[in-house]
Amino acid sequence: MLHPNAMLHFDRTWFQNLEERVNRNGPWDDWTMYQLAIEAEQTKLVTSFDDLQCLRSLPSFEPMPHQISTARKVLHEMSGRAILADEVGLGKTIEAGLVLKEYLVRGLVRRVLILVPASLVLQWVRELNQKFGISAIAQRKEHTWQHEVVVASMDTAKRDPHREILLNQDYDMLIIDEAHKLKNKKTTNYQFVNLLRKKYCLLLTATPVQNDMDELFNLITLLKPGQLGGQSEFSSNFVVDKRVPKNEGQLHEKLSTVMIRNRRGDGGIQFTKRIVKNIPLSLSAEEQALYDAVTKFVKERFDESEGDFTSMLSLVTLQREVCSSRDAVFLTLVNMFKKTSEDSPLRAKIWDLVEVIRGIQTNTKAEKTLELIREMNDKVIIFTEYRATQEYLLQYFRANNLVAVPYRGGMNRGKKDWMMDLFRGRAQVLIATEAGGEGINLQFCHHMINFDLPWNPMRVEQRIGRVHRLGQTNDVRIYNLCTLNTIEEHIVGLLHEKINLFELVIGELDHILERFEKKETLEQRLARVMLETGGNTEKLREQMDNLGNSLTQIRHEVEADEVPMEMGAIHIMLDAVGQTVEVRP
Repeated sequence: MLHPNAMLHFDRTWFQNLEERVNRNGPWDDWTMYQLAIEAEQTKLVTSFDDLQCLRSLPSFEPMPHQISTARKVLHEMSGRAILADEVGLGKTIEAGLVLKEYLVRGLVRRVLILVPASLVLQWVRELNQKFGISAIAQRKEHTWQHEVVVASMDTAKRDPHREILLNQDYDMLIIDEAHKLKNKKTTNYQFVNLLRKKYCLLLTATPVQNDMDELFNLITLLKPGQLGGQSEFSSNFVVDKRVPKNEGQLHEKLSTVMIRNRRGDGGIQFTKRIVKNIPLSLSAEEQALYDAVTKFVKERFDESEGDFTSMLSLVTLQREVCSSRDAVFLTLVNMFKKTSEDSPLRAKIWDLVEVIRGIQTNTKAEKTLELIREMNDKVIIFTEYRATQEYLLQYFRANNLVAVPYRGGMNRGKKDWMMDLFRGRAQVLIATEAGGEGINLQFCHHMINFDLPWNPMRVEQRIGRVHRLGQTNDVRIYNLCTLNTIEEHIVGLLHEKINLFELVIGELDHILERFEKKETLEQRLARVMLETGGNTEKLREQMDNLGNSLTQIRHEVEADEVPMEMGAIHIMLDAVGQTVEVRP
């Protein structure tokens, strides 16, 4: 027993050791690190299943409201299988990226295959990496197919040995851009995609229907077999003939479960203005002489054919090329000369035209284009229909100390990407042909020159859509070069004054052309007018006025919400799927 006055001694070593460990952070991290760990765990919590979890982890941009809404609908109402059919320039790639990112964040997707046109492979890879932080790679060698997120061209994927590698894999998600190219189920593209094993699937296209209702059936069957029944059942229930739908309400209901279509001008979608300037040009005496000589040559051939319109369509190209450059028409004439038998009197007439070309020393359009570029002192994209014109302009600009780069369909993927990087960085001018312009995004440029104009208004709109799209922060300035006393003068008048193309939203243009093109396309109608008037200025003006008046009347009908027949009815139904309200941009 202890004495009452004895002192008690306790072993406090353990407490001193504890205090030392705490002061030295001990076996655990400090308070700041603990807080960060808590925050990290909280970010993983799904507070609402309906919310997109990926929005908290997007590194460099904020999606538009319609893009977020589309992604939610794909996830919650369509089970990850959908056709994204937004009009051009509304960001279908962003919508697909959001859906993909969300499935990755939720751990529902790991292996992904993305098939796109070859010219868009690197653009997709760049967008997924920079905007979404998704580690996607472009397919280059056989071993790269083993990467978790691969972007490749359809042409590469469907060829051996790649085809067998892909068909032997299971993909969590398949994404296909420009999916309207799968419209024909007899093609190798369609059959290949149909064989791919995929859990989720996104098809991206601004034009789910182009020619007939079977295209729509094929796309939806590829995405969700049985949604529209079998082919015969679909035809019986929903098709009057290949271009006319029936039971639209029931068909709309079925489409709305697999397709989303946003339209320009929907609430929250804001576009900058289009400022259009038509620039009339008087050809030099030598250039006008060539145009008149080609017109005479074409008229004579048409008269000799006794009005066989179909066989003469290729000759109309000569008159279009003359309005572009002497170089474009020269190549066509040389090829025609080579294909004509040596004893044909036609050979001498073709060579006479070549001799006229030799006498031309100037290019009125090129001179005006150089003047415009120097005045704007900014980046500009020039569109031409012809490769020969593109080559001429490159040489002409180089001779005048202007840095320009080409962009065309024949280039491989790497060269296209290189040209685009040069345009972003060093070059002031990009000269693109029609094929080269497909799918490219040029929001960093807001000046565009139509060196020559296609006769198809939709192709004009597609050109403009390269620069006038979401992400463009400046008003877009469009310059249309127009040679007086040629067919081009009438084409510009038709597109600008009668259709008012440059003020229309693309949906309206769709409907106008569909009403008009019941038997012939606008291009074919223009060619017929050219051949039948034979260069007679008064007759040409009269015929073009009649054509323009028809288009004007149809436009008024469309704006008054009169339901167009045939394909127009299909597109109105498709537009209704998006449940959007259209206003002018």
